Amino acid sequence: MIVLKAAQEKILAALQSVGGIVERRHTLPILANVLIRKNGPELELITSDLEIQIRTTAQLDGDAGSYATTVGAKKLGDILKSLPGDQTVSLTANQNKLTLQGGKSRFVLQTLPAEDFPLVQEAADFGPAFSIPQKTLKMLIGQVHFAMAVHDIRYYLNGILFVAEGKTLTLVATDGHRLALSQATLDVEMPKQEVILPRKTVLELQRLLKDDGKGKEGEEEQLIEMRFAGNQAKFSFGGLEFVTKLVEGKFPDYNRVIPKNHKHHITLGRTTLLASLQRAAILTSEKFKGVRMNFAPGLLGIASSNAEQEEAKEELEIDYGGDSFEIGFNVGYLMDVLANMSQDMVTVSLQDANSSALITNPEYEGFKYVVMPMRI
Repeated sequence: MIVLKAAQEKILAALQSVGGIVERRHTLPILANVLIRKNGPELELITSDLEIQIRTTAQLDGDAGSYATTVGAKKLGDILKSLPGDQTVSLTANQNKLTLQGGKSRFVLQTLPAEDFPLVQEAADFGPAFSIPQKTLKMLIGQVHFAMAVHDIRYYLNGILFVAEGKTLTLVATDGHRLALSQATLDVEMPKQEVILPRKTVLELQRLLKDDGKGKEGEEEQLIEMRFAGNQAKFSFGGLEFVTKLVEGKFPDYNRVIPKNHKHHITLGRTTLLASLQRAAILTSEKFKGVRMNFAPGLLGIASSNAEQEEAKEELEIDYGGDSFEIGFNVGYLMDVLANMSQDMVTVSLQDANSSALITNPEYEGFKYVVMPMRI
């Protein structure tokens, strides 16, 4: 039976949309496979890692009838990538093997039974659905993802908090030393729902979301529909259905962390500040990534040094007329936020040398970044 017959680029695009979560090494060998389910001209491709499940439907010609099997996802992808993009490729089923043919190339692949593939049981208690443009969600994730913790014992920090309330969607990430928050407006009123998406889910969403705002025919904005349940979140966009488990636990009260009523506000060029910090970072020590920032009327001094007694000094002219003071920061935390912003200007708000700094975007009110000072 011919399971599918289509151009290489069409098959590869469908496979790549679901293949990102597949682990090469897994305790369950079948999870390295993609589930292929054929029902007439329509073909479903499903992958899972027991935490996340991604499903897509594609029109890939082949024989009529129904058929289901699983085959190694990475292997199939590697073979397809090695073939020309405009070449017609066919996948034929024969007993417990699949034969892939393209031009004069032929590959015989081993399969595992479709009924052994562990499909994720979808939650029964999904809340109301709401949608935002894909490019908006991609922007929100891009503005906060770098502040997520990595392998933190406080497992609820290894992800992003999504809060839908009223007409606002808020995304928050923190690793305990810094916090990033970004907001967008929704078209509908939502009852309050809070979920923590795991790190892997966040990074996979970021990979799959389109940021050009165009639909498949380039006609209308591509939306992503979201639904949250007690232990699951579901996203539908671009022909994909994405279901993920949530991180259980209580996320810190981010409103208490965001400082208010700062005494000093300095607005300066983002790229200029980033370049100065990148140069100063070269002479920070590997473990101790500290830079000293000296604020004085009209001038910002940036200094760093290391165990070899090397030092770097930078000076920037700034619009500031307040008191002189020095404050230390982890330079990586400052470079992360500046590198993930796209606007020209950035506002740094400070109280004194011992208080957190608030970094905001003068052109976009929905973004806030809090970073703790460090003693240097």
